[in-house]
Amino acid sequence: MASVIGVLFAVSVITYGLIHLTPGDPAETILTQQLEQPPTPQQVEEFRAEQGLDEPVYIQYVHWLGDVLQGDLGVSYYNDRSVSALMIEALPATVELAVAGMLVSLAIALPAGVLSAVYQNTRIDRISQIVALLGVSVPNFWLGFMLILVFSIYLGVLPVSGVGGLDHLILPAIALGTGMAAVVTRLVRTSMLEVMEAEYIDTARSAGLSERIVIWKHTLRNALIPVVTVVGLQFGRVLNGTVVIEIVFDRPGLGALLVEAIFARDYPVVQGVVLLTAVVFVVSNFCVDLLYKRLDPRVTLGEQAQ
Repeated sequence: MASVIGVLFAVSVITYGLIHLTPGDPAETILTQQLEQPPTPQQVEEFRAEQGLDEPVYIQYVHWLGDVLQGDLGVSYYNDRSVSALMIEALPATVELAVAGMLVSLAIALPAGVLSAVYQNTRIDRISQIVALLGVSVPNFWLGFMLILVFSIYLGVLPVSGVGGLDHLILPAIALGTGMAAVVTRLVRTSMLEVMEAEYIDTARSAGLSERIVIWKHTLRNALIPVVTVVGLQFGRVLNGTVVIEIVFDRPGLGALLVEAIFARDYPVVQGVVLLTAVVFVVSNFCVDLLYKRLDPRVTLGEQAQ
């Protein structure tokens, strides 16, 4: 627990420092957007005094941290609404996209990695590795634009942007999940090859078990143990990846909220979204520990921590 608190504290300090080092005055930026004209010096000073921006940065941070410890993430400079309320509104679309991206990646990676290992050094293996290399190399925003170009503009079978039914989720989920699928495919292949050389796999074959049972029940189950770590940690990266994908597909999630807040110099929203992302990373690590215990009862959380 102490390490978790330390990580979140460090993230908050670094983020708070970095956003205050960025050029531009949030008072002038936000007032210009709200008034649709340059504000007067008096208006700027009044805004800074109202939001506490006229105090030293470390004092602002202490006040913000005190509010956070009481469950208050502050109020948006631009929208004059609670940061928590803004994030709660945006969170469902982001979680929906992140989960869909994870499912797409696993649906591709697990069978591809298993087939690549079973048919090692064959054409199937080589094709799988080439596709995995392309998946890692291609930026997800470029893939998103290409998917829109083909399936939305040329074929007209899927919507370009927005949220709604399953048809609005297919393209962004593919764009988000492909990169992770490439990483997990290579990891599954490597882990499968290591497990397939173990003595208990030869024993299972000698006992007369079919190759399908040996591969999918005995080999894959044990090969998934290191994969769980990567998948769990990748969920945090997938959540961060939604920032770009939400902009490409014009989805109103946390990513879009964060980008708008950065351009508007809306410090409380930026800090709140980043803190939430850090919490997701910490929770993901904890869930990985639990899944380790589930997949291999010999592993204990105490040993895992060591």
